[in-house]
Amino acid sequence: MTKYTLGTIAALSTTTVLLLSGCTEVSETSADGAISVSSTADSCEVSTDSIDSGNHTFSISNDGEQVTEFYLLGSDGLRIVAERENIAPGASAELDLALPPGDYFTACKPGLRGANVGEAAFTVTGEAVPVSASDQELYDEAVVSYVNFVKNEVATLVPAVGEFAAAYAAGDDDTARDLYADTRVNYERIEPIAEALGILDPRIDYREVDYLAEADELEADDPTFTQWLGFHRIEKDLWVPEETDRNADGTPAWEGWEPSTTAERQQVADSLIADVDKLFDTVNDENFIEDQELTISSVSNGAMELLEEIAVTKVTGEENWWSHYDLWDFQANLQGSRIAFDLVAPIAESKGEEGTELVAEINENFDALQAQLDEYGNLEDGYVLYDQVTAAEQAELTRDIDALREPLSNLTGTVLSISE
Repeated sequence: MTKYTLGTIAALSTTTVLLLSGCTEVSETSADGAISVSSTADSCEVSTDSIDSGNHTFSISNDGEQVTEFYLLGSDGLRIVAERENIAPGASAELDLALPPGDYFTACKPGLRGANVGEAAFTVTGEAVPVSASDQELYDEAVVSYVNFVKNEVATLVPAVGEFAAAYAAGDDDTARDLYADTRVNYERIEPIAEALGILDPRIDYREVDYLAEADELEADDPTFTQWLGFHRIEKDLWVPEETDRNADGTPAWEGWEPSTTAERQQVADSLIADVDKLFDTVNDENFIEDQELTISSVSNGAMELLEEIAVTKVTGEENWWSHYDLWDFQANLQGSRIAFDLVAPIAESKGEEGTELVAEINENFDALQAQLDEYGNLEDGYVLYDQVTAAEQAELTRDIDALREPLSNLTGTVLSISE
């Protein structure tokens, strides 16, 4: 799911958790105490299917031949409690989190699309995780501040989507194309929260190749979800490909697709408005934090998840395959990531010299990546279209993303005081 500088964003701001994937039981933990996970093309093995509540590290190894993701799902098997994305073949990644008691499911997604692999029950037993009063106050403040930021972004998204969808439905393609990139910014800033809400993100933001790979599972989860919907269906209608063009996965662009009729446009527009309205109602529910089990891990891991969004689909140009407006999404993800980081940075610094040094390193790398992105434009004046960014320039952006990903991956462990 694959699916976050403060500057002006600070005025808006006043968190996602983790993932697991499980299947076969092997040894309970690795030598360093981490819970081991192995992902392959057809299995997702977790070293235990039950663990006591508390702070834990999951060490995920991609033993397959495709990039993979790792999920911890809620008791309904739909809601993403947390995830670790973009784990390359032969690579390993860690996911640090505070796990409260409850029933969960673990799963992997090799290839990043299609049905989950190795989905299995995972139980957290014991009592609520004990936290000092001072830490708990800081944690709660960070979570509330992050949710307030999310609420503000969604409140801005609602009327923007209404205007964009109305132009599209009316056949005013010039206006809809002008609005497309800016409308998506508010959604892209809070993507981890949206992705955690089950079927909403696939309805709002799935690309065609992702929808087709998961169509049967999506319809099983939501019987009304029987066709590709959302921003990217509209995008393809607004930037109609040549008949010789190909989709991001190499398949012919017109295979099983044709431009939407006027009636179909109205249906797609109405669905997008309704889904974004539902997103608004969900994040503004008074029990949202409790229902979604948002914790300090949600905020700190959310910063990393947004960076992974950039690495997986934005820097590759796959996200906005037809419009090439990827750098708008890139900036929005980066802003959302930095907001989440800034909210937990003081907690990391309070953990001592190691935390202070980590925060300084992350800030330095955020600044470097932002400076690199600034060379291509800004949200106010627009960006260079991504098909005009050379392979060498994309590689430079990738290097700066990777330089930030490494220290940022240690943020949650520092905040939770999980020892290396």
